[in-house]
Amino acid sequence: MTARKGSALLMVWADVPADKEDDFNRWYNEEHMAERLAVPGFLSAARYETVTPGAPKHLAVYEVENIDVLDSDEYNRVRANPTEWTLRAEPQVVATTYIRNTYEQIFPSEVSADVAASGMAPALQIGRMTVPPDLEDEWNEWYNTVYVPNYMKAPGCIRGRRYRAVTGEPKYATVYELERPDISQTPEWLRQRAIHPDNERWQQTMQHAAGSPGVWVKTFELE
Repeated sequence: MTARKGSALLMVWADVPADKEDDFNRWYNEEHMAERLAVPGFLSAARYETVTPGAPKHLAVYEVENIDVLDSDEYNRVRANPTEWTLRAEPQVVATTYIRNTYEQIFPSEVSADVAASGMAPALQIGRMTVPPDLEDEWNEWYNTVYVPNYMKAPGCIRGRRYRAVTGEPKYATVYELERPDISQTPEWLRQRAIHPDNERWQQTMQHAAGSPGVWVKTFELE
């Protein structure tokens, strides 16, 4: 079996001026993603666009075997030798919003065989948040044993995974893989939001980044 998911993510969010978008999209779809997927340890990738007002429009998600891949000689070599097209079209150059974060999975504790074999989801809901340090242990316990498992009961939620940022802010990210972008607005999903007595307390304790939580729909994936 060829793994398609690992224990680390590279995620890049961007807003791009309208007059730059065509070149930006062509660069991503025709050059950049293939270049990254040629690096050992990069397993799969897809691009998404948001349906959430206030969230960055563009999102690129790379599934990576483990966090060490993102500091490997092979990856650093590619980053240090950008193509002419990259120098013209990469988000660091053209984007008005640019966020590049790397993440290591913290929940579940391991990547199961079925998850490793699964493809990129049609839609994602991503929350990016932090919590006061003195509450982290208790908050993480609630998140892992109550919050994510309950949302995963909602029809159309494929799975939920949690990550700690290795580079970038805020410290935590939760990624729900969804069959459709409207899953997190369904009655069953909304019922889970308030189903446990501890939920309100911890929801109020979390400090979300701008545009979080947001929903993104898949627009491109290399086959």
